[in-house]
Amino acid sequence: MPKAEVAEFYRRLAALNPEPQGELNFVNPYTLLVAVALSAQATDISVNKATERLFQDVKTPQAMVALGEEGLKEHIKTIGLYNSKAKNVIKLSEILLSEHGGEVPDDQAALEKLPGVGRKTANVVRNMAFGAPTMAVDTHIFRIGNRTGLAPGKTTLAVELSLLKRTPPEYMLHAHHWLILHGRYLCKARKPECWRCPVADLCRHRDKIPAP
Repeated sequence: MPKAEVAEFYRRLAALNPEPQGELNFVNPYTLLVAVALSAQATDISVNKATERLFQDVKTPQAMVALGEEGLKEHIKTIGLYNSKAKNVIKLSEILLSEHGGEVPDDQAALEKLPGVGRKTANVVRNMAFGAPTMAVDTHIFRIGNRTGLAPGKTTLAVELSLLKRTPPEYMLHAHHWLILHGRYLCKARKPECWRCPVADLCRHRDKIPAP
């Protein structure tokens, strides 16, 4: 997709949703980190339900360590893989206390060293908590990058690097949110709603689906 069309792609998404928001609930960078770590292979809705009461009392690594692994499990047992996630959250909280003064670092490498935190999670946290121009590529963005021709790639890293290179600077802060929301609600995996897509004419997907 040519640069002019990439810019137009983002311009239209921005016009429809100038200030896109992530759908995970959090109260500070630490609770954001926990929420994103818990959301792996789980829906944002399920994570929000599980953390609603948790984040009323637990807002810091200190409070999480005091709660303990078993206490955390009671809050998140409705989320998939909750046993391993509870263990990781307690461990990452201990590391934040011992190595980072109890603060979430705005550092990609440091974040990726935390248990249960991969590249995507680190990118989300840095973008949402610190305003870093990162691109967190999930299954939605990977699909959109390839389906539309916006940033084709065989791996999530390839799509991420391509989007970082091709996305105009003025759209970088919100780019991954626009793309995630577009993939979640319009450019769906099985039944993309092409008939109401604002960028359908720019999309390279050959088998566009007509209105029902």
